[in-house]
Parts: sequence; C-alpha cells; structure tokens
Amino acid sequence: MDLDIVVTHGAGLDVHKKVIVATVLTPTVSETRSFGTLTPDLLALADWLQSCGVTHVAMEATGVYWKPVVNLLEAYPFEAVMVVNPQHIKGMPGRKTDVQDSQWIAGLLRIGALKASYIPPRPQRELRELVRYRTSLQQARATEANRIQKVLEGANVKLGSVISDVLGVSGQRILAALTDGVTDPAALADLADPRIRASRDTLIQALTGLVTAHQRLMLRVQLQHVAFLDRQIAALSEEIATRLANFDDALTRLQTIPGVERRTAEIIIAEIGTDMQRFPSAAHLVSWAGFSPGQDESAGKARPTRTRKGSKALRAALTQSGHAAGKTKTYLGAVYHRLAGRRGKQRAAVATGRHILIAVYAILRIPGAVYEDLGATYFDQRDRQALVRREIRRLEALGYRVSVEPATPEAS
Repeated sequence: MDLDIVVTHGAGLDVHKKVIVATVLTPTVSETRSFGTLTPDLLALADWLQSCGVTHVAMEATGVYWKPVVNLLEAYPFEAVMVVNPQHIKGMPGRKTDVQDSQWIAGLLRIGALKASYIPPRPQRELRELVRYRTSLQQARATEANRIQKVLEGANVKLGSVISDVLGVSGQRILAALTDGVTDPAALADLADPRIRASRDTLIQALTGLVTAHQRLMLRVQLQHVAFLDRQIAALSEEIATRLANFDDALTRLQTIPGVERRTAEIIIAEIGTDMQRFPSAAHLVSWAGFSPGQDESAGKARPTRTRKGSKALRAALTQSGHAAGKTKTYLGAVYHRLAGRRGKQRAAVATGRHILIAVYAILRIPGAVYEDLGATYFDQRDRQALVRREIRRLEALGYRVSVEPATPEAS
C-alpha cells in the first residue's frame, strides 16, 4: 500500500560523534552522503541540503551531538529542523547500518510519521545551560561540605552537631580559625553567633578535638574550594538574573506558590519557558515533564507504575519544592501529608510537585494570575461534605425524608 507523501523535500540525518550520514529524498534526488562533524563539514552539509532543495530536516536526539548540528542549521532558511526521540523512530529488527538509519529517518519524515521533540529557542537553551550548571556547582559545594564534615569527625570536632550549617557565617569563622592553628575551644566558641541555639558550654565541648597539621591542610584546601565555588555560583546567578530581567513579573507570581522560591522559579522558566500555548492543557505539561504515572493495565486491573522520564532538573526542583510545601499549613501541605503516611515522603513530594506544576501552568498561561490557596482544611471540608451526602442517600434509600441543619451550641 502506497502511503501519502507529506514532505516532498526532506532529509534524514544519522548523527554520531565523528560522522553524520545524510539521506535526501525529493522528487528528483534520492541520495545518501557522509560528512564529518567539524564546522566546515557542517557547513558543507547545510550547503548540500540547500542545493537539493530540502525544506525539512530530521535527526535523532543522540546525546549532545545533535546540538551543534541544530545550532548551525537554524541559521539556514529551512522550514523545519526536527529533533526526534530515538524511541519513536526505531527501525525494524535485523540488519542495521548508519546508511539504513538515515534512510529510515528520511522515509518516516517523507510520510509525516515523525513527531518533533520540543527544542527551545537558542536564548532559552543558553539560559537552561546556565541554570543547570549553577545547580551542578551547588551540588559540588554540598559535596565539599560533606568532605569537611568527615575531616572534622576525624579530628573529633562535632561542629555539625551544634551548628546547622557548617558553611554558614559562624561555621566558616570557626573553620578559618581552626586552619589558622587556633585550638582553644573557648576561643573558637566565641566566634559563633550568639543567636545559635547551643549554649556556650555545649559549643566548647563540641569544639574540643585533636586537629592535626594534616587535617588543617585538608580544611584549608576545602575552604578555598568552597570560596571558589561561591564566587562561580554568584557570577552565574548574576548572569541568570540579567537574562531573566524581562521575566520578573512571572518570577514574582511563581513565588506565590508555597514551596517555590526564587531559584526554583528560575529553574522552572529555564526548563519550560513562559509560553504555555504549546501545551493544550495542564495535563499535557505534566506529561511532558514526566510527572504523569505510566500506564500498566492487564485484564482490567491497573498496577502502580513509575512516572515517565522528563527533565531531571525540573523534576529535582519540583520534588524539592514538594518537600518544602509539605512543611506549610496550606492546600499543598495537605496534599503532601495525605500521601506521606501511606506512600512515603518521597512519593508524596513528587505528587505535590505535580500539583505545583499544574499551578505553574495556570500562572504562566493566565496574565497576572497568582496562586490562590484552597487552605489546609480543604480535604477535611470536602470529605465531610461527601460523608453527609452519602449518609443522606443511605437514609433516603430506606424511605426516610432527610433534612440536614448545622448544629448550634446550646445556651448555657
């Protein structure tokens, strides 16, 4: 059976680290060529595609190798440059070569069987890289903090037991003194902020340890690394703030959601943008982000499954926000606690993150919208009303006529 041709002038690319195999299918051309991946090679590829009259180009999302190809082809007047999920274009089992892959992609493009993955505009892609890199540096800082804790434990200095943030202002003053050779516990305790919960005597006992020259060296190098990371994080945050200057209104409105703070809002905008028109509904955004449960049903019985894959950065940010929202006396806090007891805190945080993402969709789609909390007692009120309606139906089924009025306290 012949299939209708949707794209008359198309090309399929099989992209690898060192080679790109391109197949062009047009009414007058059916040819496959191989190109390198250096910039002159990419320019030659683009020129060849243009000379063949290609209007649509498709390729697999293979690692990061597709990115320079897309960046260059975007500068040419092609109608569409499509990046496709590899899972959606698997070929038939059997013999497989790069040439066959490119021909398969070109053939699917020709009959309109490819669904393009969303590729953000270049400014958003760059913003996303900045935000993700900042997150990586923050994780590196947390790792370095754990290393510092291990060195302190080796010296039997229990700083983490009396100060919540070892790399906070008080912690860094004490650590700097330790690296300078200060060993008097009382002198070290005097460097702590008076507002910390631990008493001075407790501080002195916790700071009594045996710090060797080797441990001081380790702490000194680790603190220098932390200081370097802090400078890099600050520089990235400044650049991110500059690029998000035009989105201050959206950032402010996103922060009305419980559990969402400034950096989380920045991650959200970097990952999904502010244009919600490409998502027909909140459910489409939730599915795209990988917060919708998978489907596993057999013989009419549904089994619990994991959520789908999506942006790891967005998932981590929303899950963290879900944990934070769980500590608030709000509707989202109630969502978290309804699930935490029977499904565990992590699953509750993921589910709460899903509710946060639904709120994000509404806020970004509706101009001027802010989060309006349903209240921490929302489920109690809803369940109470449902119970009343259920009992009324049961009594009516027994032949009673029921009238319900709220109870009034008796006069004393």
